[in-house]
Amino acid sequence: MAAIAGASFGAAAQGQVNIICSVQAEWCNMIATVYAKTTGTKVNLSLKGSGEALAQLIAEKDNPKTDVWFGGTGDPHLQAAESGLTVEYKSPSLAQLYPWAQQQAQQSGYKTVGIYSGPLGFGYNTELLAKKKIPAPTSWADLLKPIYKGDIQVANPASSGTAYTMIATLVQLMGEDKAFEYLKGLHKNVSAYTRSGTGPIKAVARGETAVSISFVHDAPQEKMQGFPIETVTPSEGTGAEIGSMSIIKGARNLATAKAFYEWALTPQAQAFGAAAKQFQLPSNKNTAVDPNVPDFRKIKMINYDYAKYGASTERRRLIARWEKDVNSLPR
Repeated sequence: MAAIAGASFGAAAQGQVNIICSVQAEWCNMIATVYAKTTGTKVNLSLKGSGEALAQLIAEKDNPKTDVWFGGTGDPHLQAAESGLTVEYKSPSLAQLYPWAQQQAQQSGYKTVGIYSGPLGFGYNTELLAKKKIPAPTSWADLLKPIYKGDIQVANPASSGTAYTMIATLVQLMGEDKAFEYLKGLHKNVSAYTRSGTGPIKAVARGETAVSISFVHDAPQEKMQGFPIETVTPSEGTGAEIGSMSIIKGARNLATAKAFYEWALTPQAQAFGAAAKQFQLPSNKNTAVDPNVPDFRKIKMINYDYAKYGASTERRRLIARWEKDVNSLPR
């Protein structure tokens, strides 16, 4: 399969491509290895969370060292598009993608594209909850209960797209002031704000905390390793990330960047997510869907406004408010 995935792109490829990768390390390494082997292109890979990736692109704006940014939550990709850090590129494969992935491209002026989607929810350690005689949470409201004090982890929205998705989801679900009252209440129960979005669910798997707020597709991999972990999506409704991909403005290797981008949208390339035990919903409608991928039809989803909450002013404002009103409070 890998050979087929790269074969038709070999002629266009060769050279090298510099990629910032914001998905899990196994997935990043798998696509880099397969792409290099099948096309002869040298792949220089840098692994960074989406918040850190955006910060690097801003810092390198006048002298970009990156050609493609692969994966990570869509909001920072939309911000990069708005800030002129990425270039317009209309893939011939767009028609093969789900509407949500095409919409991500349209809203950015075709400066990014959706490559996967995954819902936000909670992970919990079944053994730890049983030991503490605490029920599993099923709603946002549950997380404010005193029984969860010191037993919840979530990432820091300044460095994590996952945590920013949580804030934007709550604001759309409750209204901004109520959402921030909620976040203040949640703060009392949070033991740690991690740097990366996957940190909390890994802590849940290893019994370091009972509950995480995370993308639910990050749990099956932990479960497959034998950890006592389950997930749930909140009954009031939840948001989802649209993982995205962008070509950097001023890319030194534009031709190889476009060749990689095209390859990454093929069903063969998108199947490497599940092969690396990452279970987001791939954006190409022809990609085989692994049974571990969350069934969106069974989840109460909000109508997430990606354009509004992906805008840099809104993102900066909400993160600044969280720092001032929530993170500064004692726990």
